[in-house]
Amino acid sequence: MAILETINSPEDLKKLPASQLPAVAAELRRSIIETCAKNGGHLAPSLGVVELTIALHRVFTTPVDKIVWDVGHQAYAHKILTGRRDRFSTLRTLDGISGFPKRAESPHDAFDVGHSSTSISAATGFAVARDLDGRRNKVVAVIGDGSMTGGIAYEGMNQAGHLNKDLIVILNDNEMSIAENVGALSNFLSRTASSEFVFRLKKNMESFLGRLDGVGNDMLHMARKMEESFKGFFTPGMLFEAFGFDYIGPIDGHDLPMLLETLENVKKFDDAVLIHVLTKKGKGYKPAEDNPALFHGVGPFEIETGKVLKGKGGAASYTAICGSTLCRLAADDERIVAITAAMPDGTGLSGFAKEFPERFFDVGIAEQHAVTFAAGLAADGMRPVFAVYSSFLQRAYDQVFHDVCLQNLGVTFALDRSGVVGSDGPTHHGAFDLSYLRHLPNMTLMAPKDENELQHMLATAIELERPVAVRYPRGNGYGVALDQSFKPIRIGRAELLTEGPDGVLLALGTMVYPAVEAAAQLEAEHGIRLSVVNARFVKPLDEMLILELAQKYGRIVTIEENALQGGFGCAVLELLEERGLIGVRVLRLGYPDSPIPQGEQHELRAALGLDTAGISASVAAFLS
Repeated sequence: MAILETINSPEDLKKLPASQLPAVAAELRRSIIETCAKNGGHLAPSLGVVELTIALHRVFTTPVDKIVWDVGHQAYAHKILTGRRDRFSTLRTLDGISGFPKRAESPHDAFDVGHSSTSISAATGFAVARDLDGRRNKVVAVIGDGSMTGGIAYEGMNQAGHLNKDLIVILNDNEMSIAENVGALSNFLSRTASSEFVFRLKKNMESFLGRLDGVGNDMLHMARKMEESFKGFFTPGMLFEAFGFDYIGPIDGHDLPMLLETLENVKKFDDAVLIHVLTKKGKGYKPAEDNPALFHGVGPFEIETGKVLKGKGGAASYTAICGSTLCRLAADDERIVAITAAMPDGTGLSGFAKEFPERFFDVGIAEQHAVTFAAGLAADGMRPVFAVYSSFLQRAYDQVFHDVCLQNLGVTFALDRSGVVGSDGPTHHGAFDLSYLRHLPNMTLMAPKDENELQHMLATAIELERPVAVRYPRGNGYGVALDQSFKPIRIGRAELLTEGPDGVLLALGTMVYPAVEAAAQLEAEHGIRLSVVNARFVKPLDEMLILELAQKYGRIVTIEENALQGGFGCAVLELLEERGLIGVRVLRLGYPDSPIPQGEQHELRAALGLDTAGISASVAAFLS
């Protein structure tokens, strides 16, 4: 019987002899690899923190003690050890467990996460709430080095260090070039610095010297300078000490005895402490160790070879079309600059980075900076394109308004992953971009019906030299032929695809082809003949065409992959109200006012009534 099968809670883990913990780590890795091979997931990050997770649950007692994971890419072992072992095979599937920590799923998940750099801020909130309530539990934030490129991480550190609350921050570092510091000397320094005796001696000495007149302050200043110089020579601790944290590390994140000893020592502290842990992404699975970027977030794969199993073949992805289009445009226009926020592969810009390295910028997980950086480029004559996931641009809303739209600057936002994105779930669905961008002044907002129209929209957007957002879905296109030359699309002009007397389907982006199919189905099954429009633009709308069809047929259905509140359908309703056509009947199809769960894209569209069958049924009921 596997040891892991006996662990149904962290309490079971605590009962095991220390000699069995390496076997638990091996079994955790095997379970994570098997599940990710079947379902896909964030494999490499979770494999890298197996020993750290075991140590955390061995030393601390959740849910009384709070462990706040950053992003959640690292939390798979945590899920298995906290009572979800039997359901772990359902990871990231419809009605299965989430790929991220989720409070509704388990009391051991202290905080919902999905976007990065938030753990220190949230943990500071937990620490303050604990102290205000007079409790004594511990609070631990686990943050990856990649998340330390996000500004909110430093905002959180700034307040946490200033308050100097009883808070432990663990920096899981798997990329910084300081691995050579891990060795006997570094381990010695970390163990010594984390021991309760040395920690108390340091604090008592500071207090004693601080009470001495004159010479005491000079001696204290000199002692601190010597300590900083020593730490700065061997470790990167000065940065974190400057924020008010006691720094410990770096230590080997795969050395379980070292982790346990350090955490047990630090558990006795009552100040803000940062433990710097060095780990290896993909630890224990060679394909992931050799290619951690690929296995950071990976689809299903063969365990034996690490070969990723491709999904729907044939057609190029919208992401790839965006990348190749930008390369073609940039070859003819030296003003075009491409920007990503730590997602060069995910946004299709890797090719651009190789072809035009001097015009490619990866700013890290810093969407706010990316937008304002793009604004500065545009203000000085460049044509920046910020390729970003729809849900990630939400983090830079103020910058889009204040730094781009208010100044009417020529920044193009290539909004990847708009609509439902699949197994990453509610934190990643691009459900709101039409709503949060449509009302911004000077913004032009469009969505292509297929990959060929996408390339023309990108070319049109860049030439426009004003704020433009082009939103497109995750996944493959339809395999339509791609025009060899770019054709400008007239701003605010829709495309009438079919015309029928029984009503109008106004479809946007990914909903155009299902709308065409639904219209054909309704005619074949019910004799209903409908006009179908590829809306193309949410702002500005094709007012002339919409008003003409509304007056002519009197019944309109809007179809969009966006929240119904404030989206495309609302824009059409506002137009009809402004022009006095209040007698026109309107049905709006889109996302409900509730979180959209995880699941495959086709599963979610079917559940939301946004596939061909769902659209057909809704329209038939509306017209009847």
